[in-house]
Amino acid sequence: MTGFAHLSLRELAARGIPFALIARDAVTVEVLTGDVVDVDLLADIPLVDAAGTAREVLALVPFRQVRERGFECHDDGAPLRCLIVTGREALSRDEVLAQLPTEPVPLADAGFDIADEAYADIVRRVIADEIGRGEGANFVIRRDFTAGVDLDPATAALTWFRALLEYERGAYWTFAIVTPGHVAVGASPEAHVSAQDGIVTMNPISGTFRHPAGGATAETLTEFLESTKETEELFMVVDEELKMMSAVCSDGGRITGPHLKEMSRLTHTEYVLRGRSRLDPRDILRETMFAPTVTGSPMQNACTVITRHERTPRGYYSGVAALFTPRAEVGEGEPTHDLDAPILIRTAYLQDGRLRVPVGATLVRHSDPYGEVGETHGKAAGVLGAIGAIPRDVVAAPAAPIDEDAPAPEPRLLADDPEIAELLASRNARLASFWLNPQGADGAGPFAGRSALVVDAEDRFTTMLAHQLRHLGLDTRIAAWDAVTDADLDAADLVVSGPGPGDPRDPSTARMQRMREVVSARRASGRPLLAVCLSHQILADSVGFELAPLAAPHQGLQKTVEVFGMPASIGFYNTFTARVPAGTTAVGETAVAADASGDVYALRGPGYASVQGHLESILSRDGMITLERLVAHALTPVDA
Repeated sequence: MTGFAHLSLRELAARGIPFALIARDAVTVEVLTGDVVDVDLLADIPLVDAAGTAREVLALVPFRQVRERGFECHDDGAPLRCLIVTGREALSRDEVLAQLPTEPVPLADAGFDIADEAYADIVRRVIADEIGRGEGANFVIRRDFTAGVDLDPATAALTWFRALLEYERGAYWTFAIVTPGHVAVGASPEAHVSAQDGIVTMNPISGTFRHPAGGATAETLTEFLESTKETEELFMVVDEELKMMSAVCSDGGRITGPHLKEMSRLTHTEYVLRGRSRLDPRDILRETMFAPTVTGSPMQNACTVITRHERTPRGYYSGVAALFTPRAEVGEGEPTHDLDAPILIRTAYLQDGRLRVPVGATLVRHSDPYGEVGETHGKAAGVLGAIGAIPRDVVAAPAAPIDEDAPAPEPRLLADDPEIAELLASRNARLASFWLNPQGADGAGPFAGRSALVVDAEDRFTTMLAHQLRHLGLDTRIAAWDAVTDADLDAADLVVSGPGPGDPRDPSTARMQRMREVVSARRASGRPLLAVCLSHQILADSVGFELAPLAAPHQGLQKTVEVFGMPASIGFYNTFTARVPAGTTAVGETAVAADASGDVYALRGPGYASVQGHLESILSRDGMITLERLVAHALTPVDA
């Protein structure tokens, strides 16, 4: 190891040398040493030295960096900390374990900072006041397990890292990062984003199965996999991460899975998303801050909701540890570094003598408050049990082999069970083939030669929608609601007024006012308009329809509805609906597609069309067909 090859891990710790230990596979531990630099922005991460030579950097990115995207947060000043790597060595796990301490780390005054009943009350408020009022589909609210630690921080880090290596399994990264005044030790199950040779990968994980005493079995897992809540929770985060993929990848991203992520106390369900990008990895990281599995959706409003309901700043929880590695060969216009960035969850932090293990639950419309309390206990126990802070689970031993001299078999993965594999695979029957299969080239669709402008009302479903419009041939760009000009609107052949959070009946905010202006001006001009979700409701209001809250929010709900004579399976993310008397099919010049109760799913009129659902969602199996039909109607000349 350059500079410190003669030192043991304990000596590194004793001398106060900044270091990181990273296990990314089953046999090797990477040992990194270097100099620590704190920077303000992701763009400031020093990937090259003064001479222009590329160098390796490990960055701890705190949650407060969402400010770079204009999002709200409790700003605790946690630094964007960079370890500029000057020394690197790869050791075997056995070599590392032989050097690490085994004595347990005593904890004092241990417990959650928010009592169980108080956390259950937060869950109720989020469901009623946020999801119930159209602020979003799901939100992650955290609580912290805290304790006092009277031990040298670096020694504690080495002890906990050893325990995680020995007792945790299934982690994407197992790591210890020790820098002046701060320690982070964890076993993150989830890669947030990676970029390798121009291929960007994201790994949305959601749904948490807490193993019963004695370990998980196929029978106990089956009930979890059949849960509607857990299934829809995963679909929602896949949608949210596809928004990010569509923003950074030229091909929008393709999903594979689902898979199981099996760990010591918990099993999760996951998908993998892949696409191509030539962006600088720091730009990829900025555009994907941060994972919806630890924030919620839509992302911008999720950050606002977190700020309202979490009492304290997040620090590094839900941020990332980002390893930027110089590429051996770089072509013209290609990024100079690859990126590997796990989410900072299932992580213990030690600062100023206090241990902190933040954990959160994903709150959706049908969350049970006490079930979410239990989920936070399970997630905290996964870390605390692994590091020996609480008793570890005792897993049933495998049956003895017939040959007593033969080694004991590896525990069988639940994913290898044929019935479990079939149950997982069956989930994809509900999803849009557009995102599951390779996609054709942009620009060759039926509307080639025309332009579209998508107005973003703070829901990046617009990136997926724009990607689909490009596949229909439209030259498409996106403009934020507070940046789009009247000239922008006039220049577009088709204006797509997009979705966003909030109550469409409340025009008091600047965002809602501007979206109303976009819809009304475009409709008055008679030029082509497509309105989606929130904008569909605004259009319906302008026609004179009633707007009302749904009895139960349709956040992440898949329904088959009749859209002007054709059934369509569509994904819905709405809390409000336009409503007409039952049986209404037209009001004046506006044709109406509604269900038996009068809830309106789509509208068509001279030069305009609208849809309540999200045709771009993975839940919209008939999304592309329906989108093409509505765009074709909007683009049809009014006098045709």
